[in-house]
Formats: sequence, structure tokens, C-alpha cells
Amino acid sequence: MTEHSTGSSEAAAKVERQKFGLKHALAILFAVGVTLGIFIFQEHLRNLDKLAYAGAFLAMLIGNATVILPVPGLIFVFALGGTLNPLLVGLVAGPGAALGELTGYAAGYGGSAVIDNLKMYHRLKSWMGRYGVIIISLLAAIPNPVFDMAGIVAGSLRIKWWKFLAAAWLGKTIQGLLIAYAGALSLGWVEQFIAH
Repeated sequence: MTEHSTGSSEAAAKVERQKFGLKHALAILFAVGVTLGIFIFQEHLRNLDKLAYAGAFLAMLIGNATVILPVPGLIFVFALGGTLNPLLVGLVAGPGAALGELTGYAAGYGGSAVIDNLKMYHRLKSWMGRYGVIIISLLAAIPNPVFDMAGIVAGSLRIKWWKFLAAAWLGKTIQGLLIAYAGALSLGWVEQFIAH
């Protein structure tokens, strides 16, 4: 009996070792490459606000594509919400942000060994195990630094990429609408203050 259980654990360890392959390495390289590309070309990305609605999409795509380095995409959405139609700004910012979050998902799909010992990783893993994509949508709707880790957890749990993308899209669109309308309301308050 012990021989059988020892053989089973050796087989399980071998399967674990074989799971990391070329597609996992490429996923990690993609996530790191996008982050480095954004860092290298950051000077060229500063004028996104001049692109109006496309700028909101691109700012959120780029801002959410960085796994480690923060890029303030929400500032663009806030500012553009005050100068353009906030409904449209929010509706284009959401898909951009969701697509950008695929880099975190890819990093998690490639391997979660770097963050596996963090308490928040295990907490998110437990929540997603119980509630699935609902947690992804809720975390995506609230501006917070935890969502990058949520993408990594979703990738490591092998949640289908399209389910992750749909849940992130919903949450990030809600977030984009809230931030864009906050920008519009703030501009209205400032205009009223100046008028008095």
C-alpha cells in the first residue's frame, strides 16, 4: 500500500512538472514584454487625452496592461468625462481596461509561483473558487490595486479566458462609467463655483 501511494505521489509530481510548457513561458513573456514596452515608450503615451474617446480606450488598455508598473488610466477617463460625453467615455474605457487585464491573466496562466506565498493570493483564490467570475466583476468595478492579482489568480486557476474577459469587461465598464461621470460632475461643480 505504501508503495502504491509513493508511486501515486511521484506520478502527481511528474504531472505538476510537465504542466509548465511553451505556452506558459510565452504567456509570462507576453505579460513582461507588454509592461516593458509601456515603460520604454511612456513619453509617447502622455498625449492620449488628445485622442478623445480613442484616448480613453487606449489609456485604459495601457494602464491595465502593466502588471507591475502603475499607469494612471483612470485620470484620463476622469478628465475626459469632464470634457466629453461621460457615457461614451465610460463605455469605451471599460473594454480597453478589460483587454489590458489579459496581461495579468496571462502571467497567472504562465505560472503563479512568484506570488503563491502571498496571503492575498490565497484569499482571492478561495473567493474565486467559491464565487467564480462574480468576484472578478466586483473587483473590476472598484478602483483598487488588488485587481492585477485577481487576473493572475484567474489565470492560475485556469478560468476560461473569455469568462475572465467578460467579467472584467462588465466590472471595468461600470468603473469607467463611474469615473467618467465623477469627472463630469466635478467639472460642473467647478463651473458653478467660478460662476458665483
